Amino acid sequence: MDMGNDWKRQPQTLSPITRRILAVNVLALLILVAGLLYVADHRRGLIDAELAALRVQAELIAAAVGEAAAPAEGGPAELTQTRTASQMVRRLVQPTGTRARLFGVDGTLLADSRLLVGPGGMIQVTELPPPPGRRQYLSSMLGWFDRVLEKLSGRHTLPLYHEKPIEIAADYEEASAALGGDLAAVVRITAEGQMILSVAAPVQRYKQVLGALMLTKSSREVDAAVLGVRLDILRIFGVTLILTVLLSIYLAGTIARPILRLAAAAERVRRDRSLQHTIPDYAHRRDEIGVLASALREMTEALRQRMDAIERFAGDVAHELKSPITSLNSALETVRRVNDPDQRTKLLAIIEHDIQRLDRLINDISDASRLDAELSRAQAGPVDLRALFGALIQVTEITATDRDLHLHLALPGKGDLLVTGLESRLVQVFRNLLTNAMSFSPSGGRITLTGMRDGDRIVCEVLDDGPGIPVGREEMIFRRFYSDRPRGEAFGAHSGLGLAISKQIVEAHRGSIHAENRRHPDGRVLGARFVVILPAA
Repeated sequence: MDMGNDWKRQPQTLSPITRRILAVNVLALLILVAGLLYVADHRRGLIDAELAALRVQAELIAAAVGEAAAPAEGGPAELTQTRTASQMVRRLVQPTGTRARLFGVDGTLLADSRLLVGPGGMIQVTELPPPPGRRQYLSSMLGWFDRVLEKLSGRHTLPLYHEKPIEIAADYEEASAALGGDLAAVVRITAEGQMILSVAAPVQRYKQVLGALMLTKSSREVDAAVLGVRLDILRIFGVTLILTVLLSIYLAGTIARPILRLAAAAERVRRDRSLQHTIPDYAHRRDEIGVLASALREMTEALRQRMDAIERFAGDVAHELKSPITSLNSALETVRRVNDPDQRTKLLAIIEHDIQRLDRLINDISDASRLDAELSRAQAGPVDLRALFGALIQVTEITATDRDLHLHLALPGKGDLLVTGLESRLVQVFRNLLTNAMSFSPSGGRITLTGMRDGDRIVCEVLDDGPGIPVGREEMIFRRFYSDRPRGEAFGAHSGLGLAISKQIVEAHRGSIHAENRRHPDGRVLGARFVVILPAA
């Protein structure tokens, strides 16, 4: 099964990159909104403000009740369970919307603002909750959300609010504290999740504690205020979520679609052996997608050039091998028919020459075919051309002396001529150039090797006194298997790959090589000049 096309068979929904971008952006937004919805500090501030208002109300009503307490005949003032006391407490707290309970000094309940005296006896007034609606359901959900966060955060839960059928002051810690002369406040929570705010104040007359007044109020107003803030947050969240989703899809599209197009183009290039398909051009994008597209285009173009070069190289190799093989076949057929020893000796010499020529061709072809792989795998390092040229001249001088040639090294200046590359391959380049110069130089000729720094590059030259380069063939001599040898040299003594390999090595080092003729001012050709330019390290 071809795994390279799995992405084509997937349903055309949101791409994996789009889903990941959406998940990251929406998750971050959800975490932010969850933190904003947990308005514990805001709620706590509102509760503190309500408790402060209840304290003021409790002190004022307790003072009024204390002043209204009539002293008993011949004794101190006291509070009694009378209809007047109950009505007074109810009338005093009616504008505030709170519930008031009056406890006597012995802790008994003397009055409750929710208990009315009617014809049929005592009637308890209970405030009904608002009818359920969307806000009520939302409030319940947010209350569940608050309880979950409180459990996760380990916060102390509020005490449960519970009313007994017969209430006494001991049932409420704040009422007990008020009977002791202290002002106390407690926040409780009902089984339905409604908070009850309670404040108790002592009822005094001339420093004498006559009882305790306890005011209680539900947190409905606080919850409504908090719910309003949360609704505003949720509205903003809804708008922000829509914008986040749209922008995430747009952002993912600018990433996913070009990548899918590049992948499809790469797949077409892989399947099409003619290499006619091209990679989409995103060079106008100044981002990573543009860089990737440019790299893929350059890689595809390099691959196309490499395949064309391999095809040409294979054709050239076949052509070059065909000539000595044809010569061998002809010589072998003739040997079978010739009986003259002298003729057979000549034919055997031709066969030996062709075999040596084939051996040179195969060795040079093998070296050329391994060159790309070696240049791509080998680790480049600093190479001092000054030292390299000195050693190369010493090694080559013996051969030059045997041919009555004079080698000269010209390195102006004293600084190092450092380049980054493979020393063995750079030696091969300049050895090929020196060997080529010695092949064309006449007896007594002079061959000069120069090197100098020119800004951020190093310019090297090999000069000879030979016949020069035929006009119009300055570029042709660097082609594979091109051979234009001097007169008198045996045919087939060279494979024609030396200069081509040198050019390949120099270009792999991000340099350039070219050839030209040295001329006298009167136009005469004085010899050839090969120029190698390499970037300085």
